[in-house]
Amino acid sequence: MTFHGWPSEALEFYDGLTADNSKTYWTAHQQFYEERVRRPMEELLAALEPEFGAGKIFRPYRDVRFSKDKSPYKTHLGARLEAGGYLQLSGAGLAAGSGLWRMESDQIERYRRAVADDRTGTELVGIIDGIEGERIGVHGHGSLKTVPRGYAKDHPRLDLLRHKGLTAWQEWEPAPWLGTAAAQKRVVEFLRKSRPLREWFDQHVRSSEAGAAT
Repeated sequence: MTFHGWPSEALEFYDGLTADNSKTYWTAHQQFYEERVRRPMEELLAALEPEFGAGKIFRPYRDVRFSKDKSPYKTHLGARLEAGGYLQLSGAGLAAGSGLWRMESDQIERYRRAVADDRTGTELVGIIDGIEGERIGVHGHGSLKTVPRGYAKDHPRLDLLRHKGLTAWQEWEPAPWLGTAAAQKRVVEFLRKSRPLREWFDQHVRSSEAGAAT
């Protein structure tokens, strides 16, 4: 399989699904989804596999068991890479992420110890500065409003200590290049530039039995 990008109609499919999130809409457009939305993602994952590991496409159905929003379908297509990385296509365009979106309790403990340590914490600050210097955002998630228990209020890396997730994230608005192989090049550039963050997590935080890698 060779990746050639997504047609503009793929993004319009998600605009339509956002406006009419129903089984009727989904059934009427399912063949288009399989051929023009999902298949290009499969082709992209296959192209990325030699360097970034096998990819997995997430199911298009929302888990509505505990949600007030009962809309049955996700309004984006998401995929995860085995060696670290997340890809997303929606009506807003293409996006990619790397890091840990939500850490489990054992990971949070290791993360905070590593951030608090002057050597590994300073290393993380340098990694973030380097990634942001490439015009890629690095964002904390689930952040505490207070100081984590056991840490000083004046800790020099207090903002990082508060996070329960930390990811590099880049978005690209709809543009003609999305319909070409150039989309693969942009994703590869992001994954390479953000790789130091993932490697820091792999070394100092590691995986959890529950699993929360992006």
